[in-house]
Amino acid sequence: MADKNLNANGFARDQQTRITAATAIGMNALKPIMHFQVSMLRMWADGIERLAGNYEKGVEETVTTVKEPSDKGHAA
Repeated sequence: MADKNLNANGFARDQQTRITAATAIGMNALKPIMHFQVSMLRMWADGIERLAGNYEKGVEETVTTVKEPSDKGHAA
């Protein structure tokens, strides 16, 4: 009877060790994928920020261009 308990406990320990090892392997495999996804997200966010900056510059240039002729009209 004691041998059966010892074997069952040993089996449970072995099973737990295998699950822990498999989890560690999975997490180690996931790490580079997560780093890649984060770097892609950073690049995407940087592109959006550049697009917004270019858009603001374009709007400012358009407003400046529209204001200049009307200023000249008032001066004349």
